[in-house]
Amino acid sequence: MNLNNVIAERKNKTVYRDGDLCYKVFDASYSKADILNEALNQARVEETGLNIPKIRSITMIDGDKWAIVTDFIEGKTLAQLMEEDPDNKDSYLEKFVDLQLEVQSKKCPLLTKLKDKMNRKISLTDFDATTRYELHTRLDGMPKHDKLCHGDFNPSNIIISPDGTAYIIDWAHATQGNASADAARTYLLFCLGGDKETAEKYLNFFCKKSDTAKQYVQKWMPIVAASQSVKGNEHEKEFLRSWVDVVDYE
Repeated sequence: MNLNNVIAERKNKTVYRDGDLCYKVFDASYSKADILNEALNQARVEETGLNIPKIRSITMIDGDKWAIVTDFIEGKTLAQLMEEDPDNKDSYLEKFVDLQLEVQSKKCPLLTKLKDKMNRKISLTDFDATTRYELHTRLDGMPKHDKLCHGDFNPSNIIISPDGTAYIIDWAHATQGNASADAARTYLLFCLGGDKETAEKYLNFFCKKSDTAKQYVQKWMPIVAASQSVKGNEHEKEFLRSWVDVVDYE
């Protein structure tokens, strides 16, 4: 095992390439339960037949750091391709939506239910009791679905191999639930990245291809923003809180 080739660094984790394998190594302080749950999520999603890196092992590095070992996927992320070839950004965005709809066409019945996860996270926010109550009530009133939801579907989590095959990575937040909630999350991720224009184009493509009313996805946005506001840096939290502040509760 050679962990000299760093390919990505994130808060509390580092990703390495070692030949045909990819090692996602977590800091010693990272929750073991969360790491094992991420691996279990990915193993369950593997069974759907989607193109994702297969888990090869879960191991410990240096005696105190857990690592998830998967296949290494050669290629560029969709985010890289969009940046390198802006003239074709719209066609890449369409491909991105097609991939998301393929994910959402699958069922993964043993995954955590999205509405349960969102209810828990809303309870952890620092909104006042009245706002939390309204958010819980609105969430409970939304339709219950059981589609596979990625939870962090953005162009950086799509790798296009040299032969054009798309692979979807990072299944830590996978759940089963409402596809439009997952689309609302993707929309907010584009906005968080400062790309409102792409966010709007994405939403238009998603609604057209899935035959979903844009207003329906928009109804999810304050709920999704609230549930996501419990993590991230202060700038991200403030942005997400602003989406909740503009809600007109009935």
